Amino acid sequence: MIRFRLGLADLAATSFAYSPLQETVLSLRMWGPHATRIPHMRSTFADARPAFEQLDHELLTALVARRRYWVPDLLTPRPAVPAPDIGAEFAALRATDPALLGPDLEQTFVPLGEPVPPRLAAGLRDPAGLLADIADALEAYWSACLLPLWPRLRSLLEADLAYRARVLAEQGAGLLFSGISERLTWRDGVLTIHRRGPWAGTTADIPVDGRRLLLTPSCFVDGVSTMLGHDAPPHIVYTARGTALLSERSQPAAPHALENLLGRPRARLLVLLAEPATTTELAHRLNVTPAAVSQHLSVLAAARLVDRTRHGRHVHYRRSPLGTALCHLRPTPPRAVAEQGGDLGVTPPGWPCP
Repeated sequence: MIRFRLGLADLAATSFAYSPLQETVLSLRMWGPHATRIPHMRSTFADARPAFEQLDHELLTALVARRRYWVPDLLTPRPAVPAPDIGAEFAALRATDPALLGPDLEQTFVPLGEPVPPRLAAGLRDPAGLLADIADALEAYWSACLLPLWPRLRSLLEADLAYRARVLAEQGAGLLFSGISERLTWRDGVLTIHRRGPWAGTTADIPVDGRRLLLTPSCFVDGVSTMLGHDAPPHIVYTARGTALLSERSQPAAPHALENLLGRPRARLLVLLAEPATTTELAHRLNVTPAAVSQHLSVLAAARLVDRTRHGRHVHYRRSPLGTALCHLRPTPPRAVAEQGGDLGVTPPGWPCP
């Protein structure tokens, strides 16, 4: 297990962020045997395989260990800001000291009983050149395979950050950590990760000591993980909420009663908003323009059927309690309508006329 010791100041400084570079690197797990651990993304990545095959896929797949889905720490550094720009992250990766690459690769593969993959081992004769090749391959991969998915992935990650921050503020650290994973426990100022793998039976005590614990959601993990090097700044990566929704391909069906009340476009939007989403993500899922989505959302918000929450530069929409109630509308059977006097002003026999 790993135990992070947090004082009151450390707990107060605990923060959340997401990283496009982290998601790029962790998504490489989808191209090997570990894809079964992330079922919600398998069909999407199957569609992207032709684009992936045009890249340096030998180098890219070599970055993920075979026995477990570990990746080098150097490629997934802690984001410096809550929502970093991918260009800035690639620039920082290229500026990394190449001398760190060899030890980092050994730390990734050797504890698992695996040799460093031949493509990487050969490249270590020129660490600076290998680091540049890896950065180039990752940047090409981001553009070809991740960028088309990014609006939806980003919306899900941002919604997770907003939710976790609210839980921490309203319900405290215990419920925050237990809600992230059953493998996280919080007691007496110690956050424990009950880990698996080669070091499952050992214990590492890591004092945070003002270095700020960072929590990062991801669409490409199936639990919680942390950096392989214990001397790295404290950083926990966990499964983002709502990742199962990423496997949805068909456009949502809304109850007929709801469509009759709101119209089909607004009814479909309301059904989608069971989980927070941005205008861009909704437009992508419905294959319409963001302007059209924005217009309908304004109407739904004015009717208090959706709530809005700002996170940085983005606004997330989610159904309000009233909107949720409307999504469970069921049509009234014709016989019941007749017994209630109908909906067309027809008076049942025996009733007094108005």
